[in-house]
Amino acid sequence: MFARPRARPLVTAGVVSAASLLACGLAAGCGPSAPHAQHPAGRFSDPLTVDNRMFPLVVGTQFVYQGTIVEGGEAKPHSVVFTVTDLSKVVDHVRTVVAWDRDFLEGELQEQELAFFAQDDAGNVWNFGEYPEEYDNGKFAGAPSTWIRGTAGAYGGVHMLDRPKVGAQYREGLVRAIQFDDVSRIARTGQVTCVPADCYRQVLVVDETSPNDPASGHQIKYYSPRAGLVRVSARGGDAQEFLTLAAVRHLDDSALAKVRAAALAMDRRAYQVSKVYRATESAQRRTG
Repeated sequence: MFARPRARPLVTAGVVSAASLLACGLAAGCGPSAPHAQHPAGRFSDPLTVDNRMFPLVVGTQFVYQGTIVEGGEAKPHSVVFTVTDLSKVVDHVRTVVAWDRDFLEGELQEQELAFFAQDDAGNVWNFGEYPEEYDNGKFAGAPSTWIRGTAGAYGGVHMLDRPKVGAQYREGLVRAIQFDDVSRIARTGQVTCVPADCYRQVLVVDETSPNDPASGHQIKYYSPRAGLVRVSARGGDAQEFLTLAAVRHLDDSALAKVRAAALAMDRRAYQVSKVYRATESAQRRTG
């Protein structure tokens, strides 16, 4: 989802159980070739119901984040708009929720992404892939960081645990082809954090790093029950991203239809742009 600057999206094939991932940690055997890297049948019996208390994905909800990116001592205005669409997409035999994430730098679109999530029967939310389009001066510049779980060795891990405990460590994704490797550690629970819009209690603090890219430093994310991600900060690295939740919107039918049309246009374009994306079925409007 959200990204550490390149930026790395703020919010990644074979999937293992949360317990296996936690036991596995950063061991070399944790990856797409591991013998346990296939999800057991029935693990995702209702994958579109993402009601994890720290990362709920309700159709039509739009989160607006405002802040800055600091690089070379210079701070630039940065904003992110993350929308839960009414689309689903089958990725590696699991139907996933499609989210649309737009990243603006100094008011101009820098990246827009389709991201795919599903919740397992234990309540853990998993990353199933990303199609991030990059833009240069408002013009489409490609999507070289696209990855799809189960395709070309891409491994998707846990995005949010059902029962996060301090010290728990898990891999969010490992895609060697694009040098993507995200690892999360539960740093603190039961915290209080305030942003301009509100103060949040019982906040979960997650420390994200990229072992293969130590220069990127740490991205620190703050999650509040029922609200989800409310704040992003950084420590170290050659660039830092700072964001706070500025608004939460609940889109009406007309606004949601516009989001759907934009996301479907991206989905269609992705088949022309990315070879790995062609392993997926077309996104479909959810029913019921």
